[in-house]
Amino acid sequence: MTISMVVAQISDMHVLEEGRLLFRRVDTATLLARAVEQIVCMTPRPDVVVATGDLVNAGGPGEYRRLRQLLAPLPMPVYLIPGNHDSREKMRAEFADHDYFPRGDGFLHYVVDGFPVRLIALDTIVPGHDGGLMCDERLAWLDARLAEQPGRPTVIFMHHPPFPTGIRRMDGIGLGGADRMGQIVARHPNVERILCGHLHRPIEARWHGTLVRTAPSTAHQVSLDLAEKPEFLMFAMEPPAFLLHVWDEAFGLVTHTSYVGHFPGPYRFREATDA
Repeated sequence: MTISMVVAQISDMHVLEEGRLLFRRVDTATLLARAVEQIVCMTPRPDVVVATGDLVNAGGPGEYRRLRQLLAPLPMPVYLIPGNHDSREKMRAEFADHDYFPRGDGFLHYVVDGFPVRLIALDTIVPGHDGGLMCDERLAWLDARLAEQPGRPTVIFMHHPPFPTGIRRMDGIGLGGADRMGQIVARHPNVERILCGHLHRPIEARWHGTLVRTAPSTAHQVSLDLAEKPEFLMFAMEPPAFLLHVWDEAFGLVTHTSYVGHFPGPYRFREATDA
């Protein structure tokens, strides 16, 4: 394999203001800082970092200031999209120097060129609602962008996944307009992946001719509950993680899960004679 591009995907960081813990127990800022440190120390180092929404927890300016501080050690370009816990206006204000953001006060859609893989960012949020939406305007924008370079390998990143996962309470706040989006994607076989957040778990599905992946959270994970009628939505302190998407010109895109933390090892595997 000849690696020509590495994309690190972080998601659902839920950063709060200094001194606050999420649900009185989750230190989301420290957990994000550890993920950032791990990305910086990687060899090869990722070419870009994409953050697929729920960057902060309540969309306040203090949360975004702290998020900016936590992301500052990353030396590579960082691309942000909003999730249902985010505020477009506050994001624009704090990250005004991120010139990939479109001007005006509309959706935070944009395209990143200049790398072996084209990146298309979609804003799926509906202010005041946990679920997302691909409305007529957003669908038309996506269709036009995909039509611009039909032969170019492309990754779409967005917050809300377009497929049902079986985690019923999260599926209830999924993506409206997903079927129509799927019809657009099906016409463009160059879409290598659709990368999402929202689920706080690594989940994969084949969808309209491509693969969709959701990323784990750099903080807490949604409990894996496939019950028909779950009583509550629960979370667990399973290992924080992020995804690495590795592009090879000959083979395509390969995705790895990188767990954040210090674990025993690495150790050499013993020779067969040692068994």
